[in-house]
Amino acid sequence: MRTLLRFALAPIWLASCFNAFATSLPDTGNLHQNPAWLTLLHYQPDRFGDGYTGQADDDAFYLSDNGKTSPKAELEATLAAITQPGGGNKHARCRFPARDRWLRAQLDLPGQPVSCPAFEEWTDELNTKTVTLVFAASYLNSPSSMFGHTFLRLDPPREDEETNLILANTISYAADAAAHDSEILFAYKGIFGGYPGITSIQPYYEKIRLYSDIEHRDLWEYTLNLTQAEVDMMLAHTWEIRERNFDYYFFDENCAYRLLALIDVARPGTDLLGEVGTHAIPSDTVRWVVDKGLVDSVYYRPSAATNVSHRIDALPDDHQTLAAAIANGYVDADAPEVQALSDEPRARVLDATYDYVRYQSEAEGWPREHAAPLSYDLLRERSKIRGVAIKDSPPEPAIRDDQGHDTFRASVSGGRMGDRNFSELTLRPAYHDILDPPAGYRGGAQLQFLRLDARLYTDNNEVQIEQLTGVEIRSLSPRNQFFSPLSWQVGFGGRRTDTETNRVFTPYLEGGAGGSWQLAPGTQAFAMATADLEIDDDLRRGYDAAPGADLGILHQNNQFSLLGGVKTKAWIVSSQHRQDQAYLEGNWHLERDFSLFGKFSREDHYDRYRSTWQLGLHAYF
Repeated sequence: MRTLLRFALAPIWLASCFNAFATSLPDTGNLHQNPAWLTLLHYQPDRFGDGYTGQADDDAFYLSDNGKTSPKAELEATLAAITQPGGGNKHARCRFPARDRWLRAQLDLPGQPVSCPAFEEWTDELNTKTVTLVFAASYLNSPSSMFGHTFLRLDPPREDEETNLILANTISYAADAAAHDSEILFAYKGIFGGYPGITSIQPYYEKIRLYSDIEHRDLWEYTLNLTQAEVDMMLAHTWEIRERNFDYYFFDENCAYRLLALIDVARPGTDLLGEVGTHAIPSDTVRWVVDKGLVDSVYYRPSAATNVSHRIDALPDDHQTLAAAIANGYVDADAPEVQALSDEPRARVLDATYDYVRYQSEAEGWPREHAAPLSYDLLRERSKIRGVAIKDSPPEPAIRDDQGHDTFRASVSGGRMGDRNFSELTLRPAYHDILDPPAGYRGGAQLQFLRLDARLYTDNNEVQIEQLTGVEIRSLSPRNQFFSPLSWQVGFGGRRTDTETNRVFTPYLEGGAGGSWQLAPGTQAFAMATADLEIDDDLRRGYDAAPGADLGILHQNNQFSLLGGVKTKAWIVSSQHRQDQAYLEGNWHLERDFSLFGKFSREDHYDRYRSTWQLGLHAYF
């Protein structure tokens, strides 16, 4: 009977103990509204209403059933979980070490230690003393890389300057895209949130191989001035989100955005996420980090392509021709014309040729049966030159990518089209066009999204949308005897176009491909075959198509940019006529944030000649 009574009283005793323990939890007051808690749980204010919604798209990230929309419920559930006795990898303190650390700093909680073997082993392996923000420059040949990419490098304690940081680990956030998805499908899903975003840990040397060796992208390394406690907090939060899904969005909730959140968690009050508006472009986010005073030092790591180009460009023209002949198998590494060179020029030719062959075999897939024996021959001949050590590195660009112009642009202008005067307002959220100040951007590159051109015609006070650009990309990469990149362009949106009787607004798709050749430093000529498609009910057959050509010359420097040329199109479906145009455009760069611009064109369309000119001001924000 006594034993039975004990069993009967046990649940009552346990319940009373639990209630006593539960009532001992401190009052949290309005702690759930603390900005640091909201950042730690990735809450953002609702666009409509006064509530919050968490950006994590993974139920396992929340301890409360209402955690995604209730910061208070999640805080209470977290507090209850971390104060439960016990330990081990599945305990809340081990699953959410950053939350546990922050709450214990805010509240008077028991400070008993807890054993978290998996987390402790993970942090010991990372062995992080400092954190470096790394920016990989833009790469137009991939939609996922057009704006550049950022990730964090976890640097171990540096015993001396020779500590090899390429063995360090990195934190990155990227879309978990299906391997078979095309670039077009990737762009579509990336814009509309069709991919889960995953935080991953990878060795830095893998990043260097991908970005620097294969994709020809320079790397900028920004060492952050975080304290050890802030570094530890960042790692603790990385542990919390490393296997959790945050849906990936190309424009805002992207790689750069998630890293800003990690820095905000590490150092509360920086509010880097508060800088994000409609989009988070990696180069902009680096600029914000620098402006917030979070950077101790900056290091430039040129890509393999940059290194090779620098060493080739350092050769005289006739030596460049010789190096190209050796690389392509037309001249042997020990040929008489090579042996005739004195030691230093011969060493420079052999070094540049060897670097070029290595680069082509790695990045462009040159056959091993050609690259391997040629590399051996080059090394053999180079070893015969004693006392000549030449391995000069490319100079660091005078303007870093984060020091270029801001990416949002507003423009006001006035002009005349035919016999009609107009005023124009242009708004462009992102990113850079070919005549914008080139410092900090890839030469000959253009990438614009969602640009709106609206005109007020003064003769009748009529407001018209002149053009709405969805996407416009242009890449003019000069060709030479070593590199033969394709120059190309593509764009779509809506624009005003002439019919025989009026001007109508039509959806369009345009593209082109060709080549570009450098004429002088900063100056290149290009020739492209183009194709245009317009679709609208006002066209006689509902659509029209035009093959064509675009020939021009581009000059860019830090003071001004000029673009001039001729275009021709042959519309072959609805109207069957030629459209020819000569054009000249220029920007005078006053400083980083302002440019004066002018445009002039003379067009022959439907056997009618018309001139258009325009003058205005660009402002970058």
